[in-house]
Amino acid sequence: MAAGAKPQGPAELRIEDLTVAYGRRSPAVRGLSAVVPAGSTLALLGANGAGKTTVMRAITGLLGSHGGRVVSGSVLLDGVDVTRAAPAQRVRMGMAQTMEGRRVFAELSVEDNLRAGAWTRRGKAAVADELAAVFARFPEIADRRGDKAGYLSGGQQQMLAIGRALMARPRLLLMDEPSLGLAPKLVDRVAEIVEEISAEGTTVVLIEQNVAMGLAVSDHAIALETGSVALEGDTAMLARDDRIRAAYFGGRLDVADV
Repeated sequence: MAAGAKPQGPAELRIEDLTVAYGRRSPAVRGLSAVVPAGSTLALLGANGAGKTTVMRAITGLLGSHGGRVVSGSVLLDGVDVTRAAPAQRVRMGMAQTMEGRRVFAELSVEDNLRAGAWTRRGKAAVADELAAVFARFPEIADRRGDKAGYLSGGQQQMLAIGRALMARPRLLLMDEPSLGLAPKLVDRVAEIVEEISAEGTTVVLIEQNVAMGLAVSDHAIALETGSVALEGDTAMLARDDRIRAAYFGGRLDVADV
């Protein structure tokens, strides 16, 4: 399959021995390998500077925009090596991303923000159907479709950012800190949305500092520390791991909560 083709169904993501660096500095990510089966959810956990966003940039092809490069290793989508494919090619193959900080187009309307996410779609009817589906999923923004996105609350902007990514009908959805800066009730709402998207069959890679939320919505998790894998496993196992408890919860983690 050539890079640029967009097959149907959820995508498998495979990362093989990935090492990434910025300029002449020491690698920001070292020897990372991971497999995200089609239709599953992977959580990348860790503190600021752990390397989570660098991994995301390597997957999406945005490393070069930030002065980074893949030193070694590869990123494969359904077995196709996309390590050096342009970001637009990866989008056409089925990737979409919600970026840290929402990154909505503040001066555009809610509806125009959503339409911007549908640039790979063909046909007015398909785009109209997707718009209707997004507004049905996110009643928080349905009544604000003509308002400028910059006038929305933080939680509404996060719903808009997720909706914009879904307009592309992604096979692989990458979510960078979707709960960042949100009130607890809105964090629960984001978790609910991630679970819904996953249940519908989309493969999801989730970056989260909110470890409890990340574990709750994922099948598998990798905890990064200074660019290397510190812990890895299925989420039920990691929720019981004393090292996760000590590192992120001060020894207090109720397994029933995840």
